[in-house]
Amino acid sequence: MINKKKVAFYTLGCKLNFSETSTIARNFTNEGFDRVDFEEVADIYIINTCSVTENADKQFKQVVKKAMKLNDKAFVVAVGCYAQLKPEDLASVDGVDLVLGATEKFKITDYINDLSKNDRGEVHSCEIEEADFYVGSYSIGDRTRAFLKVQDGCDYKCTYCTIPLARGISRSDALENVLKNAYEISQQGIKEIVLTGVNIGDYGKGEFGNKKHEHTFLDLVKALDEVDGIERLRISSIEPNLLKNETIEFVSQSRTFVPHFHIPLQSGSNEILGKMKRRYQREVYAERVAKIRELMPHACIGVDVIVGFPGETDAHFLETYHFLNDMDISYLHVFTYSERDNTEATEMEGIIPMNIRSKRSKMLRGLSVKKRRVFYESQIGSKRTVLFEGENKEGYIHGFTENYVKVKTPWNPELVNTLHEIKLTHIDEDGAVRMEFCEISNYKLS
Repeated sequence: MINKKKVAFYTLGCKLNFSETSTIARNFTNEGFDRVDFEEVADIYIINTCSVTENADKQFKQVVKKAMKLNDKAFVVAVGCYAQLKPEDLASVDGVDLVLGATEKFKITDYINDLSKNDRGEVHSCEIEEADFYVGSYSIGDRTRAFLKVQDGCDYKCTYCTIPLARGISRSDALENVLKNAYEISQQGIKEIVLTGVNIGDYGKGEFGNKKHEHTFLDLVKALDEVDGIERLRISSIEPNLLKNETIEFVSQSRTFVPHFHIPLQSGSNEILGKMKRRYQREVYAERVAKIRELMPHACIGVDVIVGFPGETDAHFLETYHFLNDMDISYLHVFTYSERDNTEATEMEGIIPMNIRSKRSKMLRGLSVKKRRVFYESQIGSKRTVLFEGENKEGYIHGFTENYVKVKTPWNPELVNTLHEIKLTHIDEDGAVRMEFCEISNYKLS
């Protein structure tokens, strides 16, 4: 009997990375490898890297150490954004055997012929201009919801961002292929699909290898709404200038798209937005939020914001703080600015000391807690539909409503990956919302 080689995966970073890791893992399974959990002893460990923040870089080294403790003879492969940006740096990390760039990561098995440990990692990395073709991917089997990649790369030139250098130009999956993948996901019994990409509002550009849009993001949304078997569709992060009123209006009447939007702001100061080379001003952002609230008062609205960008004075930061405080949003994702090589921002004057960056970050994280609490309180007493997750956390099962309220109820394995109509009753000490089933007789797998 031939022993199958065991392969384990670890993903750092965004939903897009998770969708790609899952696709790479399926390729390994199809070629006869046995996929195991990263906590187990494996012959090959594959780490999908991120380079959005300095912390993600540090995490990579920690994950490599973890793999080496499990099996110091294992073959370690690095792929992803950091592998494209800093391949030699990753190759020099003790334990790393192979580093693959943006165009090579979907062909890992072609590079794994000899699993002998190397003294230094071998690098196969393209020039980012060569990353001009599209590889579709989606995640299944890893989580209750699936991440469906619809777009990759970015043509924006934000002065703090390395993603265009790591992923290349904006390009999209063919609409027909997106719909095929969505249907395949639905046939696996998965109840929710999250659309993901680098700049998903730019969907349609590069769909058939050309720059013009064959389809728009609204075309994509309308087509996906017609796919049989999908219970829920969720839009991940989308730029405010690309979130058109027509899309908001369609989602408000949609069969499957849920009332949850995550819209990057980055700064509430128009002057700082200009330095960041963002493609909107704060007035546009406020208009988008107002439109969502007009049509979907119960919608959840998440916001990305960066603190400590070069030149951000106390006055600029307070502009951001008050802008967010006054706006009807639901939560914040706060990022402390960190210098990234080969970005314009590193050449700018007005570097903010780390202690001030940390203080500003803490203030906005506190605001986020307040905003989420106010949003949750506004939902108490309402009836929602919850999709339950698969983990037993201290005797409770958690889930999310269509408008992204986190709920909890005593653990019951029969609830995993099922949808139920519930009534939100009160907020628990841990911030999750307690609930009661609207009809206990509906306690059925859905």
